[in-house]
Amino acid sequence: MTTRVTIVGAGIGGLVLARVLHVHGIASAVYEAETSVGSRAQGGQLDIHHDTGQPALELAGLTEQFRAIIHVGAEADRLLAPDGTVLIDEPDDGAGLRPEVLRGELRRVLLDSLPADTVRWGHKVAGARPLGDGRHELSFTDGGSVRTELLVGADGAWSKIRPLVSDASPGYAGMTFVETYLHDADTRHPGAAAAVGAGSMFAVAPGKWIGAHREPNAVLHAYVALHRPAEWIAAVDLTDTACVAAEFDGWAPELTALITDCDTGPTVRMIHTLPTDHRWDRTPGVTLLGDAAHLSPPSGEGANLAMLDGAELGAAIAAHPGDTEAALAAYEAVMFPRSESAALEALRMQATFVGAHAQSELTSTLAREVWTGRASDSAR
Repeated sequence: MTTRVTIVGAGIGGLVLARVLHVHGIASAVYEAETSVGSRAQGGQLDIHHDTGQPALELAGLTEQFRAIIHVGAEADRLLAPDGTVLIDEPDDGAGLRPEVLRGELRRVLLDSLPADTVRWGHKVAGARPLGDGRHELSFTDGGSVRTELLVGADGAWSKIRPLVSDASPGYAGMTFVETYLHDADTRHPGAAAAVGAGSMFAVAPGKWIGAHREPNAVLHAYVALHRPAEWIAAVDLTDTACVAAEFDGWAPELTALITDCDTGPTVRMIHTLPTDHRWDRTPGVTLLGDAAHLSPPSGEGANLAMLDGAELGAAIAAHPGDTEAALAAYEAVMFPRSESAALEALRMQATFVGAHAQSELTSTLAREVWTGRASDSAR
């Protein structure tokens, strides 16, 4: 079987691409390793930025549906000292510059906007090979295969499509997240709930920090970051909450409760990154978007850039009917410098947290920019 446009990965970046193509009357097939839409938890909240994610959803014709799932009030920000002192407390101003939505709900909106047969679940890619003339063949772990005229890798950090265009592979970024959930927080975890407040909370010390945000139904979703070498991470058991909490000895109990009192987790996530200047020569018939193209440390931009990549790639394909190479060249010419700039900014933010004067260097704006780049932003 040969398809015109094949997208690998049904994360929000790949789905935005499929939706924009659909808006323009262009059919696509999305191949996803997950067996069904509900087979895996989709992570926590995403802040959808006014200059990246929101324009992408507008190009997809989904602004109204997006606004219907916004978690009202969740743009509030708090910066705390390790002893629990509130340094910054900014309420949600209602401006809508980065409203919060649950990733799973946004994914549902995108899936509902596509023809039912667009996503092919349970198709884990084993490899991809060029056939010449810009065509490619995908092989799946179940023994099946498909051929395509245009192949897009939207399959995240460990992309199976990336080797077609680049020899780059992700390297450890020197930072590991430990992710936890606290449920029914206002009743069962009142100290932690009060510390987090109505939206996002962030507390930082050199080389480590604790962040959390309030999700609907009184759920607290926390990310504990340790800037440590890979050897150190391998030598300790970060699934042991007592082991993690020991790294924050002397911190306020309402903050360490986000570690020790978790109801779900902890989940350990080592953060990886591609080179900041990652790009490739124009390769006929194939390109990448999102983390497959420009994986970087969390900075608040990952999911937003993936959506913008997908929207702009879809628009470029529609604007160059019958000329795939012109479409891909136009898309990459804009995507490469944008993603490099975002990756450099992510590294600057990460360096701020590692430094000996991390807390004193944090301004309200920087705290917001960094904390809105939560671990769940490693989206496809």
